[in-house]
Amino acid sequence: MGRTVRDGLRRSAEQHQFVELARNFAAEEIRPRARAVDEADTESPLDLWRKASELGLTTFMIPEKSGGGGVTDLTTQVLVQQELCHGDIGIGNLITSNGFFSAPVEHLGTPEQQERFLTPLGSDTPPITAVAVTEPGAGSDAASIQTSARRDGDTYVLNGQKTWISNAPYAEMFVIFATVDPAKRARGVTAFVVPRDTPGLTVGPPFRKMGQRAIVNAEVFLDDVRVSVENRLGAEGHAFSGLMRTFDASRILIGAACTGLARAALDFASAYAAERVQFGVPIVRHQAVAFRLADMATRVDAAHLLTLRAAALYDAGEAVAQESAMAKLVGSENAMWCTHAAVQTLGGYGYSREYPVERWMRDAKLEEIEEGTSDIQRLIISRGLGAR
Repeated sequence: MGRTVRDGLRRSAEQHQFVELARNFAAEEIRPRARAVDEADTESPLDLWRKASELGLTTFMIPEKSGGGGVTDLTTQVLVQQELCHGDIGIGNLITSNGFFSAPVEHLGTPEQQERFLTPLGSDTPPITAVAVTEPGAGSDAASIQTSARRDGDTYVLNGQKTWISNAPYAEMFVIFATVDPAKRARGVTAFVVPRDTPGLTVGPPFRKMGQRAIVNAEVFLDDVRVSVENRLGAEGHAFSGLMRTFDASRILIGAACTGLARAALDFASAYAAERVQFGVPIVRHQAVAFRLADMATRVDAAHLLTLRAAALYDAGEAVAQESAMAKLVGSENAMWCTHAAVQTLGGYGYSREYPVERWMRDAKLEEIEEGTSDIQRLIISRGLGAR
């Protein structure tokens, strides 16, 4: 388990239960498989995902009425996410990825839609799902998406291309964000649930990536895809606000995932420094190494506490665009710093694929990019300063 961050949070019995379950699964199932999954490159460990599903770890965040675990408070989700990603951030993110699909359904969907689309996630054989926002010409600027949605009677016709879609090769259902009018930007964005077998929806080959290879990404092509109006989430042009609220939660969870990764790097580097002898003493007794470890520990704690603060505000119903951006910014950049520091602490061995720290450094880089780059997080934070 390694070092535990002291946060003053009084955990409930339910939180203890889920955190312990996640911690044990990470240690016994995730960590031993992480290297092989990384080397497989473009294959998700679906057998491991099914094991996690049997324990309820893929659906614990789904409302109980939909067959999930009913852990809808973000604070508990943060604690669980951190433990899973302490085992391996890519596998941990894969295990909880159905939560990203369920969020826009919960924020935008009617009770009937929530029952129809979320209940399968709580079944004995839950489907893998995906959310499709990013396009070749629209990344951080989600309001500029060009995938079109044209109303035709009781259906919509979708045309366009999505890219970097997580789980796309395996997903059985997609939430696809399109626009009814590109000129309206955010006010034109509309969301649809689209089953994979819908005619006209095709998925490209998996991308080969630097890290986090447990989640496979690919392009999604939409060629005259007809979707029933009953699969539209919310009213026309109302999906952007739901997407932003989804990002508020997911960025906080990214902060948690990054904290788990940074904590793993700290644990490994600390253990190595206590055993590795140079100049007649363990290297942890050299001030340069000891101070590096001290900085790692401080960064882990800072990310953990910022993430918990954002989650608590989110659970209280507060607007948290700034706080979630801070959690992601600090979490992702500290994870990158800590994994780099772990490589530096191991020296030549840190550069070797025999040790996990080089993989963790590759994994960390994604978190400074996905769901809004560090530059975008700073933009969100700076814009909010004028409102205070």
